Amino acid sequence: MRITSTRLSDGRELRYYDEDSLPERTAVDERGLEPGSTEQGRMRFDALTGEWIAIAGHRQGRIFLPSAAECPLCPSSPGKLSEIPEESYRVAVFENRFPSFQSGGTEIPDTDRVPAWGEDLPAYGRCEVVAFSDDHTGSIASLDSAHMSLVMDAWIDRTRELGELPGVRFVFVFENRGAEIGVTLHHPHGQIYAYPYVPPWARGVLEQAARADLDGRPPLLADLVEAERASGERIVWQDEHWIAFVPYAARWPFEVQIHPVTDRSSLTDLTPAERESFCRFYPLLVRALDSLFDASLPYMSGWFQRPAHATEAEARDSRLFLRMVSNRRAADKLKVPAGSETLMGAFISDVPPEQAAERIRTTLESTS
Repeated sequence: MRITSTRLSDGRELRYYDEDSLPERTAVDERGLEPGSTEQGRMRFDALTGEWIAIAGHRQGRIFLPSAAECPLCPSSPGKLSEIPEESYRVAVFENRFPSFQSGGTEIPDTDRVPAWGEDLPAYGRCEVVAFSDDHTGSIASLDSAHMSLVMDAWIDRTRELGELPGVRFVFVFENRGAEIGVTLHHPHGQIYAYPYVPPWARGVLEQAARADLDGRPPLLADLVEAERASGERIVWQDEHWIAFVPYAARWPFEVQIHPVTDRSSLTDLTPAERESFCRFYPLLVRALDSLFDASLPYMSGWFQRPAHATEAEARDSRLFLRMVSNRRAADKLKVPAGSETLMGAFISDVPPEQAAERIRTTLESTS
């Protein structure tokens, strides 16, 4: 695998991930963009929940569901210049043009301190876009294992580098797919956010793991995986390296977690064999999910992993896994989080997890 790093015309970094056999990337961004603003957004502390809220009004100007002819993630061609200067590419990662978090300033916020009311902090961090392929109509489902390996190479490379930045506390690798989820670009892509704090859901997992430690119970995440393995009811697939299941307390109509069999706490910890196994299975799973309703399934997926600059307790309690959720509950129905879910965080699931697992298992068996 070869990484080529270059700069877009406004100074943002762009990286290509290629097989060694492919030609080197030398194209230059000819758009002549003005240098991006280095002014950071701000963060405000919600005293009711203990959560940080980023205020990013500049993102109102970002592109919204462009046509294929105007897609900024398609490769450049004569008369059509995009965020990707090359005429073709395999995987490309670049700094978001409209970032929620950026390190343009010099101040690194102390997010462990509870600020006074009315005291906001800079939205420090970094936001990147991961373009999975130059095929506008493709998806993770259409990638072969070699191409999926390049995507994973990009995830691992960026997790490692972003996690070393001072002030970054959590690197979140994720994908949103489908207009029903709220995507603003149809081109197959994901994102990476480097937060200056541990986000609420991840923090909640770590707090539950710490509680298990205090109670003298087995390590939380490993124990949950073993419980699912012992039950077997909700397992949809497993091999010697990974196990995939619908969780016992699934919130969404269709929800899958994929855990390494061996305890790993970060994408950077995975062995070559584990990476190869995941890259064979993951596109197959997405194809199976697309077959549930004979249409591209809207979903969100993201990796839980060890926080950056982890404390001893965080490192002990972290266990890598991928979480996928879909709001599609029937061919013609969506799960829309309403008052109970949105205002109280009290989820009500429309599809029993055991039924969801059976449907996914059956579909996987018939998917190639």
